[in-house]
Amino acid sequence: YLQPKNYPLCHMVTSAKSAVPTVADQAAAMQLGQCAKNLATCLAELRTATQKAHEACGPLEIDSALKTVQTLKSELQDAKMSVIDNQLKPLPGETLEKCAQDLGSTSKAVGSSMAQLLTCAAQGNEHYTGVAARETAQALRILAQAARGVAASTREPQAAAAMLDSAQCVMEGSAMLIHEAHQALVHPGDAESQQRLAQVAKAVSHSLNNCVNCLPGQKDVDMALRSIGEASKKLLVDILPPCSKTFQEAQTDLNHTAAELNHSAGEVVHSSRGTSSQLAAASGKFSQDFDEFLDAGIEMAGHTQSKDDQIQVIGNLKNISMASSKLLLAAKSLSVDPGAANAKNLLAVAARAVTESINQLITLCTQQAAGQKECDNALRELEAVRGLLDNPNEPVSELSYFDCIESVMENSKVLGESMAGISQHCKTGDVAAFGESVGVASKALCGLTEAAGQASYLVGVSDPNSHSGHEGLVDPIQFARANQAIQMACQNLVDPASSPSQVLSAATIVAKHTSALCNACRLASSKTSNPVARRQFVQSAKEVANTTANLVKTIKALDGDFSEENRNRCRVATTPLLEAVENLSTFANNPEFASIPAQISNEGSAAQEPIVRSARSMLDSSTFLLETARSLVLNPKDPPTWSILAGHSRTVSDSIKSLITSIRDKAPGQRECDYSIDNINKCIRDIEQASLAAVGQTLPCRDDISMEALQEQLTSSVQEIGHLIDPVATAARGEAAQLGHKVTQLASYFDPLIVASVGLASKLHDHQQQMTILDQTKTLSESALQMLYAAKEGGGNPKASHTHDAISEASQLMKEAVDDIMVTLNEAASEGGMVGGMVESIAESMGRLDDGTPPEPEGSFVDYQTTMVKFSKAIAITAQEMMTKSVTCPEELGGLASQVTVDYGQLAHQGRLAAATAEPEEVGFQIKTRVQELGHGCIYLVQKAGALQLSPTDSFSKRELIECARAVTEKVSLVLSALQAGNKGTQACITAASAVSGIITDLDTTIMFASAGTLNPENDESFADHRESILKTAKALVEDTKLLVAGAASSQEKLAQAAHSSAKTITQLTEVVKLGATSMGSEDPETQVVLINAVRDVAKALAELIGATKCAAGKAADDPSMYQLKGAAKVMVTNVTSLLKTVKAVEDEATRGTRALEATIECIKQELTVFQSKDIPDNSTTPEEFIRMTKGITIATAKAVASGNSAQQEDVIATANLSRKAISDMLTTCKQAAHHSEVAEELKIKAMQYGAECTTGYINLLEQVLQVLQKPTPEQKQQLVVHSKHVAACVTELVQTAEAMKGSECVDPEDPTVIAETELLGAAASIEAAAKKLEQLKPRAKPKQADETLDFEEQILEAAKSIAAATSALVKSASAAQRELVAQGKVGSNLANAIDDGQWSQGLISAARMVAAATSNLCEAANASVQGHASEEKLISSAKQVAASTAQLLVACKVKADQDSEAMRRLQAAGNAVKRASDNLVKAAQKAAFDKTEDDSVVVKTKFVGGIAQIIAAQEEMLRKERELEEARKKLAQIRQQQYKFLPSELREDEG
Repeated sequence: YLQPKNYPLCHMVTSAKSAVPTVADQAAAMQLGQCAKNLATCLAELRTATQKAHEACGPLEIDSALKTVQTLKSELQDAKMSVIDNQLKPLPGETLEKCAQDLGSTSKAVGSSMAQLLTCAAQGNEHYTGVAARETAQALRILAQAARGVAASTREPQAAAAMLDSAQCVMEGSAMLIHEAHQALVHPGDAESQQRLAQVAKAVSHSLNNCVNCLPGQKDVDMALRSIGEASKKLLVDILPPCSKTFQEAQTDLNHTAAELNHSAGEVVHSSRGTSSQLAAASGKFSQDFDEFLDAGIEMAGHTQSKDDQIQVIGNLKNISMASSKLLLAAKSLSVDPGAANAKNLLAVAARAVTESINQLITLCTQQAAGQKECDNALRELEAVRGLLDNPNEPVSELSYFDCIESVMENSKVLGESMAGISQHCKTGDVAAFGESVGVASKALCGLTEAAGQASYLVGVSDPNSHSGHEGLVDPIQFARANQAIQMACQNLVDPASSPSQVLSAATIVAKHTSALCNACRLASSKTSNPVARRQFVQSAKEVANTTANLVKTIKALDGDFSEENRNRCRVATTPLLEAVENLSTFANNPEFASIPAQISNEGSAAQEPIVRSARSMLDSSTFLLETARSLVLNPKDPPTWSILAGHSRTVSDSIKSLITSIRDKAPGQRECDYSIDNINKCIRDIEQASLAAVGQTLPCRDDISMEALQEQLTSSVQEIGHLIDPVATAARGEAAQLGHKVTQLASYFDPLIVASVGLASKLHDHQQQMTILDQTKTLSESALQMLYAAKEGGGNPKASHTHDAISEASQLMKEAVDDIMVTLNEAASEGGMVGGMVESIAESMGRLDDGTPPEPEGSFVDYQTTMVKFSKAIAITAQEMMTKSVTCPEELGGLASQVTVDYGQLAHQGRLAAATAEPEEVGFQIKTRVQELGHGCIYLVQKAGALQLSPTDSFSKRELIECARAVTEKVSLVLSALQAGNKGTQACITAASAVSGIITDLDTTIMFASAGTLNPENDESFADHRESILKTAKALVEDTKLLVAGAASSQEKLAQAAHSSAKTITQLTEVVKLGATSMGSEDPETQVVLINAVRDVAKALAELIGATKCAAGKAADDPSMYQLKGAAKVMVTNVTSLLKTVKAVEDEATRGTRALEATIECIKQELTVFQSKDIPDNSTTPEEFIRMTKGITIATAKAVASGNSAQQEDVIATANLSRKAISDMLTTCKQAAHHSEVAEELKIKAMQYGAECTTGYINLLEQVLQVLQKPTPEQKQQLVVHSKHVAACVTELVQTAEAMKGSECVDPEDPTVIAETELLGAAASIEAAAKKLEQLKPRAKPKQADETLDFEEQILEAAKSIAAATSALVKSASAAQRELVAQGKVGSNLANAIDDGQWSQGLISAARMVAAATSNLCEAANASVQGHASEEKLISSAKQVAASTAQLLVACKVKADQDSEAMRRLQAAGNAVKRASDNLVKAAQKAAFDKTEDDSVVVKTKFVGGIAQIIAAQEEMLRKERELEEARKKLAQIRQQQYKFLPSELREDEG
């Protein structure tokens, strides 16, 4: 009841939510919606609780089931005693027919659950064995109740006692089976216990059959089956009895008995749907007629002329015997369980098989007048298919609606031609052609009837009032059909009378159906979440495939030689196949996998009537036509008969036309699409009217309902519409029968949608919000209208592919419209503290975790784990933030709660896929459990956030929210630990890859030290002391590599060990190689670099290999990631081999250069492979950086040519090291620059092309150097120049491409020169702003004084303005000078000077900032001085600071500048202007200060005491000022010391 596939509660929640928007009574709708949410939440909690309870009590389920079965056995014993005492009475509501049907249907459920029990016990899965035992006990309880009801309703005490005895036997055997299953779990893998389990299961199956056979009517059918079996023994005699009748009498007798048997077969089909007494009478009559027919057939066989003909007749009689037995078995099965899937169709097929086999015999044996037997055969076939039109509430075939139309059209055309042929051949007397036309007409009529039956079923099902069926995990109809087809084919294979062509045909049928079964098993195993079922489906598919393969071998042998020995081998090979298919069919019959059949409503039946009526009319008139034709072919000169034939022909033609019209008119979904389109058009008109009213501010406000209720109604309507988008699109593409249901459902939500939308808009005070809601609702309605038009055109026809794109586009537009309006509603809800929708969304996500059919996983467990970690951490971060906001800003909690809801939805979706792909299965179960527990925590957190939003000052709510947030954080850690348990191996790969990455970085640092000549040994050791250790460790790494590659296909445990071991070994190898390189001494740094580069290549290859292993873990052998793994392993082995060669050659001065060059060539080739891969780089770079890296290629090319000409090993080593670095850097920056987001596709292709060409040319150059070293001839050396020119040409192309990439605004924000220019321009802007501020200043108003003071203040302002203008010009000039340096290539042109450039740029930036800061201080001092708030001393200090910073800026620019350049001259002039302005200001301020000093007069107090106090105060002030002066000097010294540390070297030297 709790699982989504076991329905009741989950269906109740889904149905209630779907009904909410359609309930007109607002109070009832709100109550229903709230109850549905509460039930969903409680259901999720209950599900989690039951899972925990099951973990604790799981092992007790088997014991509980065993006790239940033993109790049932004793209850049946008590019932038997009551029968003996004549005291057993039926319970209220029990009837014989009802109890018999219950027992029949339950017997199948018992058999299926026992099959599950066997499978689970054999696999050793305790959890699912307990579940299967419980289900078995529940099914047995129903069986026991039904058996008691049958016994109580039976009038015969003996029959009642037999029923109870057989039921007791079932209980006894079941108890033993459950006990043996428990023993099998205790001793897993014990062959003896498995064997006992299988034996007990067979005994229980036999007891079940006996129990079913005790039902009324079943005994009579069994007696009929035994009678047919006994009669058929007459066919096994070697010599037939002598004939007692003439040939004519025997032929007449055979025709008569054939007609009787065919009629009796029809009666059996009809009575199987009636009472048990009717079936008993019909089966008795059928067996009697069969006996008479068999005697007539044997009599006819005695009249045959040859032995071969006699064998053929006897073979046909055997086929009729087999078909008759199958008919009775199918009738028995249908009467026991009328609701069984496909039972009705199987019965119809069995009846047709009887008819066909009779026709074959009649055709073979009778010698009637011309055309008579063909007509009789056709009439029997039409009689057999007539039953397909009786109450067509089951699918007749697998044809779709549009296939039915095609079939009707094709068959009607064939029928028209054959009817014309019948008439024509009657006139001409061509009897053979007449018979052929009758046969073709018969087959066409059968095809038309089948298509009409299937079309009428589809029309009935598609009616919106009918209940459409629900597809299950497997299609039992498909399994039943395949089982029957395989059985028939196997019979034909072993039939001695089968011809070679029949054998091959049978083999083809077997192969076709077994292949279909295997595919169905594969799909079912991928869909089910039950691990036992998944394994069983896989195992069953393997068994079917293997037994089929064995059978095919014997068939090939039989085809080569039709000997008795080969036929016996073939017969033996069919047995295991039939057993495997039978076992699979039994297992697939489990109710858990079953689909829910459709239920056709009265309206649906009414819609079927025109089709069924036309088809019946066609069959009736066709029957009359064939009977007329049969008499006419004997007497073609009879005019009245011709007139009758023409009349029947017209009736057939009219009825077929009527049939085609009826099928076309009743096209599923078309009428519903039209109705829905009209409805949505009306809704769009309503929303447009509301929008106009809103624009005019005349939208009437709804007072009868709250805003919260309207938001709930609108939200639920939008959600339900969103849920229906994909079903409508799927139905429109290929499920015509579902189209009417889905579009009707979709349209039904638009009326409540419009009402709620308009009502909500009327409640909103903000006009913009009003229009947003109305516009988004209108957009959703218009996209739905487009969807319906596309769906109507598609009509569910899978062949109308031209409509599928329009359907996909319309569904995408609808989804976007739904998302838009949901975002708006969620924002509004979260702002108002309404979290009901969020809680519901989280509960839905939790429910989907347990859905039994997860989608086909597209990624691996690692992919899902990575995504889950991301969302889990996001939830934890949001929870922490909610704790903070609960105190500081409660109104923001709504948005955070919404984010938690979205993140949890993604986490649950990924968790479902991760659980499906996790190994072992326990890990998947753990992941699902942990994610569900986190869901409960998120629900509580969201609820508390809503409560706190409504009452922000409630301290209790705050405390609860903080506790919930902490609980969520803890549960996130549990989710992460569950994920960790699922992939020890891949996690170890991630750790190992991180360690190797650190090793590569460390090696890069070591290469820098070696290149600088500072890698010196600590003692007097030599390289020979380390050589063996290096070789030994490298070989160990090769072994680890093999384990790592093998680990990808093995368990996570082994993969983890291999990853850990490889990381440990590469660490050891790196250390011993570094020691070896160090021991060689810093006198030969290039050789040290060669050695370290070799081990760096190995480490890099190992990092790639670990990454490939992580991606390939658990994948199939033919997965693309496996090929990448093999490629990475090859590179790894190549690089280790290269290291070993380098180690051996490093002490040989004659060859080590050559070896270094070979290693470099191999490294460059690997880099080129990475460059040409489709992987997009993580980072992008600028064209300037790309150009800078190409300069290194030019230098390396020159070095390579020089080393080739000198042929010195030292030069070659240096070339190898430089080439490796230059090419690697170029390729990296080329790819990063090409994949920049602003680079055009054409330039990207050119850059990648020229990068590859440049690298290839450089490889050719290095290979030429190798040839020169081996054979130093002038011709070879001449080739060096050719190759170098090719490289130079490629570099030119690369630079031109990079220049084209540049554009005008493309700069690297991290480039120091760009930063310098930005800072300079920023400083200029700052200074200009300060100057504008000065412009606005006016001297302060004073009492009227001498004019000199006013002149001074205006001097201050003018001087300050001059300085500001001058510094602005200075900084702009510095910026121009810096641009000129970059353009000239003096900055950033050389790799070797890149660090110096950065330092220079930092100095320039520092100086520009100082100028800006000093100017700003000057302006403030000038302002304060004018206003009378600052001293002249501060003004003088500020002016001096401007002059000093200006000097530093000039020095910074002069370091690399051309002194004669125009920019430098402008810069110098600007600097001089600043200095002059500063000096003028200082002079003016100093003069003012001096004048002020002169003007200030001291008033001396005349009194003695006052005079002494005045002297003391003056001395005190002097001492304080001296102390402050000393402290200020010390502070200035400290500031300068600190700043000096950060100055560039050029400025330090200048100051020095």
